[in-house]
Amino acid sequence: MTLKMKFAGAASGLALLVAAGAAQADVLFWSTQAKPVEEAQAMRDEVLAGYGEAVDYQPNDAGPWITRLQAELEAGTGTIAVLGGLHGDFSAMNPDDLVDLDDLGVMSASGTFNELAKLGTDSMQYIPWMQASYIMAANKEALQYLPEGADINALSYDQLIEWTANVHEAVGEPKFGFPAGPKGLKHRFFQGYLYPSYTDGVVRTFASPEAVTAWEKMKELWAHTNPASTNFAFLQEQLLNGDAWIVFDHTSRLAQAFNDRPDDFVAFPAPAGPTGRGFMPVLAGVAIPRTAPDMDAAKALVSYMLKPETQIATLRATSFFPVVDVELPDDLPPAVQAAGNAVSIMSASPDANPGLLPAGLGEKGGDFNRVFVDTFERIVLAGQPIEAVLEDQKKTLAAIMEETGAPCWAPDAPSDGACPVE
Repeated sequence: MTLKMKFAGAASGLALLVAAGAAQADVLFWSTQAKPVEEAQAMRDEVLAGYGEAVDYQPNDAGPWITRLQAELEAGTGTIAVLGGLHGDFSAMNPDDLVDLDDLGVMSASGTFNELAKLGTDSMQYIPWMQASYIMAANKEALQYLPEGADINALSYDQLIEWTANVHEAVGEPKFGFPAGPKGLKHRFFQGYLYPSYTDGVVRTFASPEAVTAWEKMKELWAHTNPASTNFAFLQEQLLNGDAWIVFDHTSRLAQAFNDRPDDFVAFPAPAGPTGRGFMPVLAGVAIPRTAPDMDAAKALVSYMLKPETQIATLRATSFFPVVDVELPDDLPPAVQAAGNAVSIMSASPDANPGLLPAGLGEKGGDFNRVFVDTFERIVLAGQPIEAVLEDQKKTLAAIMEETGAPCWAPDAPSDGACPVE
């Protein structure tokens, strides 16, 4: 090799090293969240720009996200510094592939979320990052009919039923609104609210005696529900037109009511049953893979994501709510302020009992949801006997679980292999 060639080779090698160094100087934040173009850009420009170091925020669908992560884990080395994902993304991983984060000294205001983040281990495997959920909302006209002594931020299902009955009697028509239409999210109410509140499970307890009680309560509530609810999908419409005074829906599907007429409505947590205040958090977290190239840089970024000002910037960018105690600024849209307060009270309540989004079902997710929708339609709308319907639907549910092999998720107790329908 000539001296000239040696120099050329050294120069190109140096160029490669410099290029690699430049690429590595950006901390790679590999995320399944904030994927829409506007949200991703807002994450870069409004949330991460304040960090002080260069961050390469790369959102992806779950498939490519896990494929690259697995490749780095198998190679034993990688460029991903921080992972952003839903609880379900992390719960599908081996906790040994994530770095224990107890020593960071940051966590969410919800003990329930912090426990979930341990993924069944003794230490936090991810740090809760942001949340969305489904909540209750009411026209302030309805507040005068609250049961005596009831706290709207700590209602029970019995108090909710009594309240809807009081309104029904006072105004002469049923004013509870429920998203039971074809495009409504009713299945999430049963999976994340009713079942966890009455049975402390979803799959294992599907046909239990406690589930019978839950459906009896649903029938009682339906007696004071606007029957046109079978066409309702976005309850903001019924709040605004007066067809419903007390409603349940996803925060995003109530937003217009609060933004259009903020002084007319109030948002509050879902009610509690005998086994806690069931609610379905859409919980995202941040984690560090064991192959992160610079642990200190990765940990610094995770800590930054939990700062109150970062949490508020994230809320503006993504419409996901903070998981830390933070005063929401006055210039946020009214819907964000109202829903944010309800979500934070609900997730931090001492009896919080999260019913997580179904996980591990793949393309059978729709079939799983259909079991709960069919059960509702048969028991509540068609008046069929509760026990008989549950025994019948139980077979369908068991077949889905066995075919997918999906293990149990909270609040069901963990399972080895497919979650059993007991």
